[in-house]
Amino acid sequence: MAHEAAARLDGRSESATIRKSASGSRLLRSLFPPLAAFVVFAAIWQFGLVLLGTPAYLLPKPTDIAAAAAENADNLLSSVWTTAYESLLGFLLSIVIGVAFAILLATSRLIEKSIYPYAIILQTIPIVAIAPIIVIWFGAGLNAVVIIAFLIGFFPMLSNTLIGLNSTDQNLRNLFYLYDAGKWQTMWRLRIPAALPYMVGGLKISASLSVVGSIVGEYVAGIGGGNGGLGFAITSAAIRLQTPYLFACGLSASALGIVFFLIVNQISKWLLSSWHESAMRTEN
Repeated sequence: MAHEAAARLDGRSESATIRKSASGSRLLRSLFPPLAAFVVFAAIWQFGLVLLGTPAYLLPKPTDIAAAAAENADNLLSSVWTTAYESLLGFLLSIVIGVAFAILLATSRLIEKSIYPYAIILQTIPIVAIAPIIVIWFGAGLNAVVIIAFLIGFFPMLSNTLIGLNSTDQNLRNLFYLYDAGKWQTMWRLRIPAALPYMVGGLKISASLSVVGSIVGEYVAGIGGGNGGLGFAITSAAIRLQTPYLFACGLSASALGIVFFLIVNQISKWLLSSWHESAMRTEN
């Protein structure tokens, strides 16, 4: 019996090792193509500019960008942190208010027809056109930047969630009606869970747009100095013709948006992987 138990334990550990090895190889295969493409692109960029003799103030080499980022590391990290904080607040506001409004609109066709067109109108107004008004109402600084980030991320959450709530299987809704479920019981136990894939799609869009909204807000309503975000850093670098640092700030903003997207993507897998086909296919 002891030998059989030991054999079973050895078999389980071997199976776990094989699974980890297979998972590692899949991860390596998925990461290798983009990393290889990045290395090739960076090499062409670097040596092409060296051969052409292009000055750094027109188009910096990757080494120039890395040197500028290292030289201004403290300011760059402070700017990234400020923009990340503003983006996160705007993103969370867009989730809470966007989902709440979508649930409200989904409860009644009359309410949806009355209010939803104004949400579309709000989305079509350029944010730079209403940013000065936001600054007048809420003052320059954190509050205005967060509100601008929220406005940019609000509509994707509202529209995606509303589409999901309205796309619930009618047969299931009829089944809930037959079992005498109330409107809000149907909403919380059927329509919202069924709308999760659509909500996740809105989260992925809003996560990236919140970073864009924060940077746009910092152009108009941000504050400078040590409290400035990436928008202020980009503006300052452009005025001073610090092109390598300008590129470093732009790449940092892109990296921040990618980090937001990857976090939301992992949350979506956690929410959907056990039951929804899209996440299950992604895992496989």
